[in-house]
Amino acid sequence: MKTKFLLLAALAMFFAMPINAQKKLFTLEDLNFGGTNYHNMRPKSMYLTWWGDQLMFLDAEEGGTIDKKGVKKPLFNINDLGDEWHSAMNAQYPYAQQPWVLLSNDKERMLYDFKRKQVVWRQEIKAGESNQKWNKTTRALAFTRDNQLFVRDAEGRETQLTTDGSRQIVYGEAVHRNEFGIMEGLFWSPDGLRLAFYRMDQTEVSDYPQVNIDPRVAEEEPDKYPMAGMTSHKVTVGVYDMQSGKTIYLQAGDPSDRYFTNIAWSPDSKTVYMFELNRDQNDCRLVSYNAADGQRISELYRETSTKYVEPQNPIVFLPWDDTKFIMQSQKDGYNHLYLFNNKGEELKQLTSGSWVVMDVLGFNEKQQSIVIASNECHPLQRNLFSVSVKTGKRTRLDNGQGVHRGILSATGQKLYDKFSTPTTPNIIDMVTLGNKPTTQTLLTAPDPWADYVQPIFENGSIKAADGVTDLYWRMVKPADFDPTKKYPTVVYVYGGPHAHNVEASWHWYSRSWETYMAQKGYICFILDNRGSENRGRDFEQATFRQLGQVEMQDQMRGVEFLRSLPYVDMERLGVHGWSFGGFMTISLMTNYPDVFKVGVAGGPVIDWKWYEVMYGERYMDTPESNPEGYAKTSLISKAKDLKGKLQIIIGYNDPTCVPQHTLSFIKACVEAGTQPDLFVYPGEGHNMMGHASVHLHERITQYFEDYLK
Repeated sequence: MKTKFLLLAALAMFFAMPINAQKKLFTLEDLNFGGTNYHNMRPKSMYLTWWGDQLMFLDAEEGGTIDKKGVKKPLFNINDLGDEWHSAMNAQYPYAQQPWVLLSNDKERMLYDFKRKQVVWRQEIKAGESNQKWNKTTRALAFTRDNQLFVRDAEGRETQLTTDGSRQIVYGEAVHRNEFGIMEGLFWSPDGLRLAFYRMDQTEVSDYPQVNIDPRVAEEEPDKYPMAGMTSHKVTVGVYDMQSGKTIYLQAGDPSDRYFTNIAWSPDSKTVYMFELNRDQNDCRLVSYNAADGQRISELYRETSTKYVEPQNPIVFLPWDDTKFIMQSQKDGYNHLYLFNNKGEELKQLTSGSWVVMDVLGFNEKQQSIVIASNECHPLQRNLFSVSVKTGKRTRLDNGQGVHRGILSATGQKLYDKFSTPTTPNIIDMVTLGNKPTTQTLLTAPDPWADYVQPIFENGSIKAADGVTDLYWRMVKPADFDPTKKYPTVVYVYGGPHAHNVEASWHWYSRSWETYMAQKGYICFILDNRGSENRGRDFEQATFRQLGQVEMQDQMRGVEFLRSLPYVDMERLGVHGWSFGGFMTISLMTNYPDVFKVGVAGGPVIDWKWYEVMYGERYMDTPESNPEGYAKTSLISKAKDLKGKLQIIIGYNDPTCVPQHTLSFIKACVEAGTQPDLFVYPGEGHNMMGHASVHLHERITQYFEDYLK
């Protein structure tokens, strides 16, 4: 009887509890990408691709078709492939008319006929091969091994193209430190018979002395690091002809202090196109070359600027007209599409308006249209449109909400669309393009956080320091937020080019660490200042030659907004950011020392003269041509102004923001008598990888717990 009474009492207490008391609390193992439970906390998704116009799925051990209702039909299984395939596999369907899947792992690639259940073709992958680029037409593979460039044909015959490769002479890799949209260094022609490739001579580039501490006696492992104003590398572009076995180089002239970007081929594989920039990055030219002999054919386009021109995308030819191509430029103030012919004549501007074309997904040949992603609906959104090449008419292909990422089928008549909204974790639709696009939902993901106490996510806008421009913010509040209380608040900041922190995706694009902090009783505030991406040329270039200055002015408008909120405790205001955000964190801590009590700066830039040539000079020019700007933005002279508690965290082997930045600032603080804290991750680069990221974010959190709360 007594036991029954106690049970009833316990049940009564349980149902009387607030709903949040019945839910779980997050840990960093749940929230951080390096955490042990992180994979269970991500919204459910599907790994999809196209075989022609047939949608295909790929799971860990099988692949097959998926119909418009989301029903899967397996066509092959990892057990069909042999013992060496009992690991993760990559699958592609390069031939729309053949039932062949291209599978690859670290030992081989094969074409597997999933209807006949047999291997059609296979190619060995040897140890040490990197930068692999395969061509579906000839099935030839280009790759690098031991610093040299090779091509292996479909029959397995291997040809070594170079002999002088080294850490000084680099072949087949991305150059110019991955700026200008460059992500690779090998480019097959459409017919698969010619290979264009980068050659980067960095003999005269200074070594930065990175150190490996793992051996008994630490060893030097230097990086080639061209700092702003110093000698840069020299890039040339070679073309190898598989039929003749010969290699020629494009005759582009002296490569000194020039950038060659966004390589593209003509549909007939006879011409190579690339954008060429001067070192000042204010004079950009599209030039064509004969692929057979490397001779310069013509300059098709030129764009100049008083600040900088930044080509990010290669030209793309129309599939139905080999004489016309699409070029992207923000010459009218926003990134838009332009139609040119192969003589370099601009035929028309295809898109226009105070919004940005964010991506070109491909073409619909039947409708003769281009499928794009843009933020035309709202600056915080990413929506999909079809653009008629003939009329310029745009047809929206999605629901007009949230952030959408689509992949087109081979003909462009279908696409699958993964999207989220601030309150929707993930939805996958299949869209059939036509005069009136039709949509079929394949997946609606449940909220993976449903069993947890979730914070409050809010969004809004304020005016920039210019009093005109709209800036968008996100705020994350504790689940039990009480407007009558005052909360310690952390401003999270990045603020630099080619990035944004706020968008209309799930939770307003919130970083999971913000949820962890809200759970501990903090408010987190995030603002995208001028200088960040997807808002147009003038918005981005407002920071030219004075990085950090306009950005701080805008961030302080955010602080004024926080000051207007009765529940924000301005006596307990912190700031945190990484990389450019680390630079911003220390800038704010030292320029406004009476505002921010605590800061955590990760991988910070301290003085732009120690940053690399391509990025640094684009936004700051050289130290010699802009001494006032470099002096104004340097944080060395600000070391004396530090008042609050500041922790700096770096990877000991950071190749992006080299340790000289932080060590020089620490030295300046010692001389000035100020007291920052420093934590170093040995062996780590610019970001902490794997489970080290969990440790990192616990350390960041604990610093605010110790000194802000």
